[in-house]
Amino acid sequence: MASGAELADIIKARAVELGFEQCGICRAVPSAFRTEFETWLQQGYHGGMGYMARNTERRLDPERVMSGVKSIVVVSMSYYTGPDPVDTTGDQAVFARYARGDDYHDVMLPRLKLLIESIREASDVPFQARAYVDTGPVLEREVAVRAGLGWIGKNTMLIHPRKGSYFLLGEILLDFDLPADEPIEANCGTCTRCLDACPTNAFVGPYVLDSNRCISYLTIEHRGEIAPDLAAKMGNRVFGCDICQEVCPFNVRWPEPTVEPAFQPREAGVGRTLEELAEMTEEEFRVEFRGSPVKRAKWKGLMRNTEAVLSPSKGPGTG
Repeated sequence: MASGAELADIIKARAVELGFEQCGICRAVPSAFRTEFETWLQQGYHGGMGYMARNTERRLDPERVMSGVKSIVVVSMSYYTGPDPVDTTGDQAVFARYARGDDYHDVMLPRLKLLIESIREASDVPFQARAYVDTGPVLEREVAVRAGLGWIGKNTMLIHPRKGSYFLLGEILLDFDLPADEPIEANCGTCTRCLDACPTNAFVGPYVLDSNRCISYLTIEHRGEIAPDLAAKMGNRVFGCDICQEVCPFNVRWPEPTVEPAFQPREAGVGRTLEELAEMTEEEFRVEFRGSPVKRAKWKGLMRNTEAVLSPSKGPGTG
C-alpha cells in the first residue's frame, strides 16, 4: 500500500490528468470563521438564500457533513478563456464568464468521482468518500485556502498569485489522513480596486459582501423584482457579474486561457443582444441553454433580468 505522502502525490497527478489545474489537501477541521459567518447571517447579508442559514453547524464543521472525515482534497478548474470579447457597454447581453460554456457541475463532478475511483485503486484499505461541487454544505473557499490553492481576497473571491480568480472549486471528503499542504500567504496589500469598482456598492467593507446589492445575487438567486435603483447600475449584465474580478491585478496580469472545451463560450444564447434576448421564448431558452449554468435562473428569471437592464435606458415615464 502506498504511504500517505505517496498517495497524496498520486491524487494530485491524477487530478491534473483529469483536467484540474490545481489540487491541494487540507485537514478536515471546524471553520476558523464561525464568528464572521454567523455575523454575516445575522446582518441578513445572505439575502434570500435561506439555505445558507439552515444547518449552520454542518457548514462550519465537516464532521457534521460526513462522520469520521479526516482529509479534504480540493481541486480547481479555470474557466478563463482569454481577454473578454464582449462589449459590456454596447447592446449585447452580458453573461458572467463561467456561464458562457457548459454547466461546471456537469463537468467537474463526474471527474471528481473518477478521482475517487483512482484513490480506491491506489489504496488497499476501504474508505468513505463524498464529492461536492458548489452545492454541498462546505465552506469551499476556506478549505481551498487551507489546501494552498489561494487566499480569500477583499472581494471574497479565492485568488491565486499566478492564476487569478477565474476558477471553480470542487472537494472530496475522505475518512483517512493525508499530508496537508501549506496555505499561500495573502497578498492583496492595500489594493481596493475590487471594492471601488462595484457599481452597486455591494461590499460593506473588505471581505464582507452584502448579497442584497450584488449583481450576481440579484440576477441568479434573488426572487421577485429587482429594485430600479440597482437595475440602473447593472449595465447590460443579465446573468452574474465579473466586475470585481475584471479589475483585480492578479487577473489582469497572469491568467492563461483554459483549453478545457466545456468552458469555451457557446454561440447560442449568450451571443444575443438585449433586444433579442427579450424576445426569446421559453422553448428557445430550454434549447439554447440546455446544459448551461444559465438554466439556474430559469426563463422567467432571465426575462426579468433583461427587462430590468432595458428599463433604465427607456427613460422616465416609460414602461
